[in-house]
Amino acid sequence: MKKKILSKLLALTIIVFVQSSFAQELYMPRNIKEAYAKETRSMDGKPGKKYWQNHGIYTMNISVNATTKEVSGSETIVYENNSNDTLRNIVIRFVNNLHKPTSPRGGSVGENFLSNGLTITSLKIDGVTYNEDARKWGTVGNVKIKSPLLPKTKATFEIEWNYPLSKESGREGQIDETTFYVAYSYPRVSVFDDYNYWDRIPHTDRQEFYNDFNDYVYTVNAPKNYVVYGTGDLLNPDEVLQPEYAARLKKSYISDEVMRIANEQELKEGRVTQQNEWNSWKFKANNISDVCFALSNHYIWDASSAIVDAKTKRRTSTQAAYDITGTDFFNSVKNINYALDWFSNNWPGIPYPYSKMTAFQGFADMEYPMMVNDAQVGNAIFAQLVQDHEIAHTYFPFYMGINETRYAYMDEGWATTFEYLIGIAEHGKEAADRFYKEFRINRYIKDPSAEEDQPIITMSTQVSDAGYGNNSYGKASLSYLALKDLLGDDQFKKSLHFYMDTWNGKHPIPWDFFNCMNTSSGKNLNWFFNNWFFSNNHIDLVIEKVEDMNSKKTIWIKNVGGFAIPFDVVIMYDDNSKEILHQTPAVWKNNQKNTTIYLKSDKKIKSVNLDNGIYVDASPKNNVWNSY
Repeated sequence: MKKKILSKLLALTIIVFVQSSFAQELYMPRNIKEAYAKETRSMDGKPGKKYWQNHGIYTMNISVNATTKEVSGSETIVYENNSNDTLRNIVIRFVNNLHKPTSPRGGSVGENFLSNGLTITSLKIDGVTYNEDARKWGTVGNVKIKSPLLPKTKATFEIEWNYPLSKESGREGQIDETTFYVAYSYPRVSVFDDYNYWDRIPHTDRQEFYNDFNDYVYTVNAPKNYVVYGTGDLLNPDEVLQPEYAARLKKSYISDEVMRIANEQELKEGRVTQQNEWNSWKFKANNISDVCFALSNHYIWDASSAIVDAKTKRRTSTQAAYDITGTDFFNSVKNINYALDWFSNNWPGIPYPYSKMTAFQGFADMEYPMMVNDAQVGNAIFAQLVQDHEIAHTYFPFYMGINETRYAYMDEGWATTFEYLIGIAEHGKEAADRFYKEFRINRYIKDPSAEEDQPIITMSTQVSDAGYGNNSYGKASLSYLALKDLLGDDQFKKSLHFYMDTWNGKHPIPWDFFNCMNTSSGKNLNWFFNNWFFSNNHIDLVIEKVEDMNSKKTIWIKNVGGFAIPFDVVIMYDDNSKEILHQTPAVWKNNQKNTTIYLKSDKKIKSVNLDNGIYVDASPKNNVWNSY
């Protein structure tokens, strides 16, 4: 018995030592090191034994005045401080203050984008009234509370507010005179976390969002003949829809058929919604990072459902709302059904976790929990790929509570990867490769500036617009696909699931991902993460020399750019036969800059070509060698 105990202790010591060595090899900022030292994070990739995160229960009543284009609301927030810190200030985030002329923005806007922003008409905390002037706030405001919020206690916030919907619609605002996308529409408590404390980074319209997982019950008051589409389950279809249309909607919840719930003419004739002056649409969603909604009095409404969990036969409602001219959306529900099935069963291979997915025609090409806001582009294939990308965000950042503001590559890189993989299934590898290279990679390759080669790990708020796009989307996606090639599909999926299962509903940071992949694969992959995330490498392979000596044939390849990419060596022989040798990123392990290919063939080599596939080479001319 003593021997068994000693053996277990020895094995545990080895695991701890190996896991510690994983983390020590990668650069960590001081605040991240502190989180590991405090044991809120663990070197094995899991949340530490002292991990915590805060939580809110939001009950909201929101009205949209279709004439004045004003949103007004009241909310009660029961906020739970699960940390070991006493909170003397509460940071309130209101993203729509981006429209204030005084708010910093990442780009230029038109006059129609600007507005007065948030007005708070009432604020109470635990029944005590605060005279808070939100006109002084940007997208982040600070409230010094009169009674500090102690660890492991709760506070109740009661807020009444209003703000105007901007005429120039981006991620939210007016789509047309009677169609509105209402996102980020309520004041919320900003994230207080274990590695950075209060999230005070202002929203500037480029980097995206970072939210706690909360529970929501919210009511949207809309004029008659306006249909409301929102995050979460619609709790009262019979109270807001006339019987025929409520029955259609309910039937769609259990049907594979794409059904027309309502059309423009039916709405115009007042046949769809209950004919009260105002209808109150009630929604509920738990353990989710945000809610939003949209409304229109003339959009076509389609719906169906898809089985997303083969074991339980659980279905998800799939819906689309679009203008009669929105040709990209005619097959939107059908495409959603396909995407949910594919994502659930292939990559990432985790059943779609929510009860609904709605595509709404707007302008943003943007994801929200259970909804996407996509533009009409007049190209059905491109529209499907964009919709796939936004739906893929369900997993990153919504299933995983990613801090997109700081680490955009933790969600955009994955959505780009899944967009590419589902594109292969939908349109074939050649078409998917072509789209991926043209839309995601070529911009990076064609701009050789130093900004393009900033390390991916660089905080997303610290890079230029071009650097942000390439670090967050293309380069990050290439790194994940390279890791897939290195580990093989089976191990890569096991490791990805370990990471996702471990951090679902929590707040992972890049080092949690690195450590999860190390632990789950049983390999020290830090050489790979250093290569892709912490370097200023680029993509550039060179055939240095080819030696063709009878049966002894050697090809010398140099990695000038430095990134550990997979590639194929394509050898053409004099008899026009071809041999393809795939090389995984392992040939560049531990910063190896050269690799040698040995061939056993009596045939004379005519040519050698390095085929990088989607890893577009900065100087492809030196990827070819000819014997003549």
